[in-house]
Amino acid sequence: MRMDYRVEDGLMLESGVLLEDVNIAYCTYGTLNENRDNVIWVCHALTAGAELHEWWGDLLGPGKLFDTNKYFVVCANNLGSPYGTTSPLSINPKTKQRYGLDFPAFTLRDTANLIECLIVKLRIRSIHLLIGGSCGGNIALEMTCSLKNVVQHLALLCSSANENPWTIAIHEAQRIALRADDTFYKNENKTALSGLKIARALAMPYYRSAESFNFKQRDEDYNKTIDFKASSYVNYQGEKFAKRFDAHCYYLLLKALDTHHIGRNRGGLQNGLAQISNKTVCVGIDTDLFIPIIEQNFLAEHLPNATYAEIKSIYGHDAFLIEYEQITQIVQSFLG
Repeated sequence: MRMDYRVEDGLMLESGVLLEDVNIAYCTYGTLNENRDNVIWVCHALTAGAELHEWWGDLLGPGKLFDTNKYFVVCANNLGSPYGTTSPLSINPKTKQRYGLDFPAFTLRDTANLIECLIVKLRIRSIHLLIGGSCGGNIALEMTCSLKNVVQHLALLCSSANENPWTIAIHEAQRIALRADDTFYKNENKTALSGLKIARALAMPYYRSAESFNFKQRDEDYNKTIDFKASSYVNYQGEKFAKRFDAHCYYLLLKALDTHHIGRNRGGLQNGLAQISNKTVCVGIDTDLFIPIIEQNFLAEHLPNATYAEIKSIYGHDAFLIEYEQITQIVQSFLG
């Protein structure tokens, strides 16, 4: 069920800016028990939404990992997303116009703090499993650092303790593509569609792997000199993304992702991770180019109560959206 919650007092951002009258869009599945502790909370990736059934549907439902006969499953839409939570698409109460690029800079920690407002609103006493992949795992890590004993089990899929220079460089290349679109600075919906397509296409090879491209996008006609399958694939993915997303949201979400650092104002990475003693599984993907397994191994080494598990897949970083059986096996084993 899709719902909205308005934080009327607003959200104080890390920057010191008060974001006024903030809305959170969220979806719930199953029923919250009387003890308010049968909760699975899912944090979505950068460009997904709260509609968990649309992107992790094979994990959701009776008898599945997110068993709706047993658990109350919640997914909240991230700050800055075009899918319902306050974002550059929202109306600025001061100007009565779309925020656009005037939307205040925010961090993943701000997103975590906003989600915690919803947890308080729902009067949730305990989260049985907090889980997220990629950006969602980073947000879940931030949430656990402040929620402490509320989180019983934490599952981090292809995420990291901080955003590394490799991924920041990829994000900046995407932002260059957005800024190069002549329409990017117009405060309008559906602007910079060309830049948005290019920005997404730039990232696609990093989200997958050479093995997956060589397997799925290979041309059988060895006489071909134009119209290669791999070219068609990245064009298609770029066009599909441009139709569903917003350029200003994407630009600021990429900037927010760059801010991820669990050690900020906590004495550095190792000190930040040392504060999280919750039972944790850190899941890497053996072919992940974008957030490689060295990042998950670092988490497992420095979180006090963590183990490492690995998904074997040709699909690279995107395997966390594809390899349902392996995810189920790993998380069920972790939960015991």
